[in-house]
Order: sequence, then structure tokens, then C-alpha cells
Amino acid sequence: MVPLILFIAIILFCFYYFTRSKKLVLPADSVSINASELEKNVLFYSRLSPEEKKHFEEDVLDFLQRIKITPVNTTITDTDRLLIAAGAVIPIFYFPDWKYYNLKEVLVYNDTFNHSFESAGNNSRDIMGMVGSGYMEGKMLLSKPSLEQGFGNKTDKNNTVIHEFVHLLDKSDGDTDGIPELLLDKQFILPWVDMIHQETKKIVEGRSDIDPYAYTNQAEFFAVVSEYFFERPDLLKSKHPKLYGILHEMFRTPN
Repeated sequence: MVPLILFIAIILFCFYYFTRSKKLVLPADSVSINASELEKNVLFYSRLSPEEKKHFEEDVLDFLQRIKITPVNTTITDTDRLLIAAGAVIPIFYFPDWKYYNLKEVLVYNDTFNHSFESAGNNSRDIMGMVGSGYMEGKMLLSKPSLEQGFGNKTDKNNTVIHEFVHLLDKSDGDTDGIPELLLDKQFILPWVDMIHQETKKIVEGRSDIDPYAYTNQAEFFAVVSEYFFERPDLLKSKHPKLYGILHEMFRTPN
């Protein structure tokens, strides 16, 4: 009887050990987590406590294990992959169980592109990032220069990768409409819409430092101000305290 119990115990231990180890093995086309690169390039990460940094690294690893990242007419580095994953983690960092189930692949283009997904030629190419729809459903498209600039410039309020992942977060309730119902309690939806209208009016009148692209529609407003929130939180809090407050509640960031 004892040998049988010991045998079962050994089997269970081996199962636990190997399945646990498997979760820590990166696929061949992925990268390891380079904490020094995160510290150097990702302002959000650099402000975290040591315990939070470990959590962030685990989330980055999980993203890289699950989501395919494919270069299109270009090459990408381990750092590029790391920054894409970091940009994905930032908006959902304080949502422990959140996964981007509506994303399967990130396509990284050599330059800006157009609606035909062309990144070369004489046609107008002014798109830096896009969440795919239709036959491109489940894909995200990013411009490599925009990816690198978004993390390289520490003083602006812009980050294309964060912008696109906020769109994906917005889309998770079924509509990319700038009203993230999964983040907002129902009683806050009307105040949020009212705030969008107030702030876009200020943009039109030239009384706001928010990127004018936010005036495009409600979805773009949400993505643009979220970039601002994560890139320059202190400045947003100073210049737009009410807007900062509601974004703080949405993304559940600590005080």
C-alpha cells in the first residue's frame, strides 16, 4: 500500500514540476524578459515597486507566450517585442485576470501604412497603428518607427502602442466607441460622455493641450487621453484634474 501511495506522489510531483516549468519556457520566436531594457525604455515600469515590477514582467512574459508578433517588410529586435508587450500590459496592469482574447497577432510594418496595408509607394500612408476588423479581425498593425518613438520620447504625451491596446480594450465590450463599459460603472457613463463633449469643445477652441486627434470621435478621444494618462500622469493631473480622476478610476491605478 505504501509503495503505491509513494508512486502516486512521485507521479503528481512530476506532473506539477513539468507543467509548471513549461509555462516558463518561451517559444522560439519570442524573447526573454530583460528588466534593464524595461527600466530604460518604459517609464510606467520604472515607477513601479520591486514587487509590482515582478508582476509586470510576468504579464509581459504571458503576452509574449500567447500572442504572435510578425514583422512585415522589416526586421524586429527583442527590444521591439518587449516594448509591444509592455504597451499591451500597461492599460490592463491593475486588472489581474485580464487577457486580450480578441487578439491573436501583432503585425509590425517597416513604416506608416494606408488602409490597404501598404507601407511603400506614392499613395498616402499616414496610419501609425490600427486594430484590425473584418478579415483582419484578431490582428493589430503597428508602424515600427512609431513603436520606437512612442517609448523613446519620455517628454511627449504620445505612445502608439498604448493607443492601439486601449482601442482593443474599448472593443472588448463589442463596440469601439470610446465608452469602455467593462471599465465604467453605469452611473459614470453619462458623466464620461459629457466630459468627452466638454474636452473636445476646448480642443476645437484651442484651449487644450490634448492632441487634436482626440476630436476625431469618442473612440479616438479615449485612446488619446489614455496615452496622455500613462505617459504624463502628473501633467494630466495638473492640467485636467477631472479627466485624470475618471481615468484613474477606469484603470484602477493607485493613488
